[in-house]
Amino acid sequence: MENLVQTKLTHYASKAGCGCKIAPADLEKILAEKSDSSFKELLVGNQSNDDAAVWDIGSGLGIINTVDFFMPIVDDAYDFGRIAAANAISDVYAMGGKPLFANALLGWPIEVLPPVLAQEVLKGARQICKEAGIPLAGGHSIDSKEPIFGLSVTGSVNIEQLKRNNTPQVGDFLFLSKPLGTGIMGTAIKRGLADEVHAKLTIESMCKLNDLGLSLAAMPGVHALTDVTGFGLIGHLLEMCGSDFSADLYWDSVPRFDFLSDYLAQNIIPDNTYKNWNAWENKVEGIIDMLPFQILNDPQTSGGLLFALSADDVPAIQQLFQSQQIENIQPIGRITERKNKVIHVLPNRG
Repeated sequence: MENLVQTKLTHYASKAGCGCKIAPADLEKILAEKSDSSFKELLVGNQSNDDAAVWDIGSGLGIINTVDFFMPIVDDAYDFGRIAAANAISDVYAMGGKPLFANALLGWPIEVLPPVLAQEVLKGARQICKEAGIPLAGGHSIDSKEPIFGLSVTGSVNIEQLKRNNTPQVGDFLFLSKPLGTGIMGTAIKRGLADEVHAKLTIESMCKLNDLGLSLAAMPGVHALTDVTGFGLIGHLLEMCGSDFSADLYWDSVPRFDFLSDYLAQNIIPDNTYKNWNAWENKVEGIIDMLPFQILNDPQTSGGLLFALSADDVPAIQQLFQSQQIENIQPIGRITERKNKVIHVLPNRG
């Protein structure tokens, strides 16, 4: 067992976590042909790059289905399974849905890494599924060159409470439920430079379920909802704004781990930070010096929920955040009418 403890999964992966995502510019080309819109039951396809597909099964109910997988962002197999599971289940919560069951997707280099490590990955995933109240019902595995793991998750939603990622309203305040910086810390872990305490805090954040989405689903004042993953906060906020809205982003209020500066000073930055920025640099203006650039474009793994909320409901959401021990209870921005630039990064709310 000692050899297994010493096995560092990130050494067997070329990329880490949601930093494995194909760069936005390349993905746009791949998805140039959108899903068939002739199926009237398909309420949500890939036309808006939403978090999951939704199918109307009648009687006011919808079925949600999503799939998400990636390479290790941490060295421990059990934690890798926990993070990957929480990340995949998050897509159901981000649609305002309730997860029902999951299937595992496993790629494993059998000749390089022992099968018992893959067992630990599945054990971690089962633990998160247990916390979400769902079974890990089955799955599929292949022999691959690099370790890969994730879930396909099925959920249900009351169609009246279905949340979309691109339906905010002018004047809505923006909130984010988890701190940014998991991409930076994942890179530090892979390089063997992460402080043990910092790594533990980051891992626990990534393993925390976004079941806050169930509460948000019941709030009519939540007009748009998504989770923040590989495209970073700016990328997912751009998706929320779509073609009709812009947003002010209050840099001083954006939650992030308070120890990131130590790692950024060592130039510990994921490659996808630059790929993200290259895709939407011309859509952003304001305070984008080095620190905001590094953090706002940081590819998140199992990041928090980003949502647009009516001004009247701000006190209620702040009370909900406090009850769930979410530290940052201040809005991080506001939806505005469409401007020349989509996102305006301001120092604070003013």
